[in-house]
Amino acid sequence: MQQAIIDQYSAVICAAAENKSPLQIRAGGTKHFYGNSSFGQKDTLLDTTAYHGIIDYEPTELVITACAGTRLADLEALLAQHGQMLAFEPPYFGADATLGGCIAAGLSGPRRVAAGAARDFVLGTRLLDGKGRDLRFGGQVMKNVAGYDVSRLMVGAMGTLGVLLEVSLKVLPKSPFEITVQMPMNEAAAIEKMNQWASKPLPISATCYVDGVLFLRLSGAESAVRAAQIKLGGEELAGGKDFWQSVREQSHDFFQSDKLLWRLSIKSTTAPILLPGKQLLEWCGGLRWLLCDASVDQEIIRKTAKNASGHATLFRSNAFRNAVFHPLDPAMMEIHRLLKEKFDPSGIFNPGRLYSEF
Repeated sequence: MQQAIIDQYSAVICAAAENKSPLQIRAGGTKHFYGNSSFGQKDTLLDTTAYHGIIDYEPTELVITACAGTRLADLEALLAQHGQMLAFEPPYFGADATLGGCIAAGLSGPRRVAAGAARDFVLGTRLLDGKGRDLRFGGQVMKNVAGYDVSRLMVGAMGTLGVLLEVSLKVLPKSPFEITVQMPMNEAAAIEKMNQWASKPLPISATCYVDGVLFLRLSGAESAVRAAQIKLGGEELAGGKDFWQSVREQSHDFFQSDKLLWRLSIKSTTAPILLPGKQLLEWCGGLRWLLCDASVDQEIIRKTAKNASGHATLFRSNAFRNAVFHPLDPAMMEIHRLLKEKFDPSGIFNPGRLYSEF
């Protein structure tokens, strides 16, 4: 049955390649707001939700392989039954979020600062390229291999390089105990404290600074967490789990705005950024969300991020979106172009979604 679905996808791809007809690859559609707006209103929709289910899961090996159309909620529920989790805490942005969309968007949640990003947990992928060929990369174990780590190229590619079929991920045990502490302070002090504590053996699994308050999540053995709580100070937050869920899913009051939402990924020790608007900080200051009016010059925002050794992405906007991602230098753009040409020679996969050039 699953092979029949793959054959159907492949036939659609081959027909689109022959006719030079763009394909809009989508599953749950919960992250359709992210990236450049679709350029072709008559693009053929390739819905990948039909190919779903768990391929292989061995809890003792801390590895799971699932079809790209598998709902994230179902996958994480299965992991939870065995006391395990996706350590990078991918945001859903909707109940229909799928594994394929999670990997294509490449987004990570609050635990990223402690556990790593989505791409750090990808072990292997299976995909269909622009010629409809069924390709496999990587595997189900962490080991040194020669050549390019093609699987991780798919993380954050926004479906522009291929149609994901299956993904193998490393998973981790869930923390046995967690609490959240809060402490009021100014932004400069919060940035200093977060980076100071990050260099010490403390069980900090997430950080957030918003509205003059620094929030820390402590995870691990109860004895270690309680010892860290005494050392760090602060007041324990009731409903800490709900708080981090609101940050992960952007249901926190900060995000409830019609203004532009920018995502600045920068050097964590950067001093407070003086830009018009309101900010929320994550990842020890390495991720800064900026809410601002459309009148704010985006070049100033991008330049500010670049000066802080990072980049700026227009994460959410109610208007038509073009040039959402930070411009690449010519050499890096050429690498992207060559990769696109190799995986999708006819240019049919989500054209313009990542960069308008292809």
